[in-house]
Amino acid sequence: MPSRRLIYGIVFIEGFCSLGAEIIALRRLLPHVGSSIIVTAPTIALFLLALALGYAAGARVASDYLKVVARNFLVAGLLVGIGLSNIAVDGIFAHIQPTLLAYLLVIGGILCPIAWLLGQTVPILSNLTRHERTGEASGSALYWSTLGSFVGSFGLSLLIMQWLGIAAAVSICALGLFLGYAMLVAPLHKKYQLTAVLATFTTLAVNTHTQPLAATAYADYAVESIAREGLIDPRVFRVNQSAASMMDNSEPPHYTRYIEHIRQILRHDLALHNQHILVLGAGGFTLSHRESTNHYTYVDIDPAIRDVAEQHFLREGIRGEFIVDDARRFVRHDTRQFAAIVVDVFSSHTAIPSHLVTQEFWTAVRPRLQDDGTLIVNLILDGQLATPYARNVLATIENVYGRCAVDVLHKAKPLANVVVTCFAGNPPTPAGIYRDETNRADLDRARSR
Repeated sequence: MPSRRLIYGIVFIEGFCSLGAEIIALRRLLPHVGSSIIVTAPTIALFLLALALGYAAGARVASDYLKVVARNFLVAGLLVGIGLSNIAVDGIFAHIQPTLLAYLLVIGGILCPIAWLLGQTVPILSNLTRHERTGEASGSALYWSTLGSFVGSFGLSLLIMQWLGIAAAVSICALGLFLGYAMLVAPLHKKYQLTAVLATFTTLAVNTHTQPLAATAYADYAVESIAREGLIDPRVFRVNQSAASMMDNSEPPHYTRYIEHIRQILRHDLALHNQHILVLGAGGFTLSHRESTNHYTYVDIDPAIRDVAEQHFLREGIRGEFIVDDARRFVRHDTRQFAAIVVDVFSSHTAIPSHLVTQEFWTAVRPRLQDDGTLIVNLILDGQLATPYARNVLATIENVYGRCAVDVLHKAKPLANVVVTCFAGNPPTPAGIYRDETNRADLDRARSR
């Protein structure tokens, strides 16, 4: 009969690694499908369903309790260590289309089996606890399992992912399961111990191979050389596999088209000089690169983005102040005002965090503008602005700022950079329609001069 300490240790590992696997899966999915509620909610729901089915399966186990849990830990550890590695998840989304099918494969083929296997642990090991009452046995096991979940969710998301990266979180989660397997098979043949060692080396090898330049709790970062006619050593800065910025070594350097367009607006169209400009979303910090005319303040939620950009992309220090904060929190709590605010916030591909497109967000931004200030927003929308998302996000901005200038930079492409320029003047007023019967065009024109 195993000791109570061993049983609770195994149950703690199960809780730590099961919730850890869910957090890792959500983070691995972010570059491919974003982090909106329509992604996270089904992922959590399917994980909980698999966990519930695991509880039911564990309740039906009537013998060989330790062997069954050991086998489950080994298989789950391999699914975490290999299945949730960067190379596996990226490979699935690279080779399987549509994206929804790849998402379902990651969830149904990797995450849910992990939850099902680990969900069996508490009901199985409850059979081996020495308690006078069944409630005491199950309650104690659930306590240690839930405590493990707390430590796993807190430690992996706020500590390991922040300081060591996603690959480290994957490895720690998998190694925890292999440790549990080794503890359970310790009295058995040495070949079982060898299996744990081989699984450990396999996991470490997979998770130290072809990793991004940097991977944090918020994003994967990479800098890649590209071929572009007329440019000298052009390179692109990728955030969550999306091209966030581009520059080359020409004098003066060339930048991606939307950055050059915004620089044109700030320096020439608005003729800003010695003004303070707020940039929500750092990207590659190219908006202020070699630009000494104005003072820039960048706000980004990930502290690691600055070091990656300076060392590998800009290859020099950024120009301006860098503040680590959520964009919405910053505009609500910082009291400074700026001559211009540039909003360029993307979590992946074309995905703007949903809390940064609402009327409440744009309303919170407005007090940070000077009375004659300018808001510039970079969006990625369909080139014809025909989709519901394109129409609604533009309508939301103009509901707060009134009529704005809308520049579609790549009109022939399915997805295009759309630069929206708004002015902090009088509050928006309802628009009228000119008709032959009641045409006030001449009167309005005279009033507008």
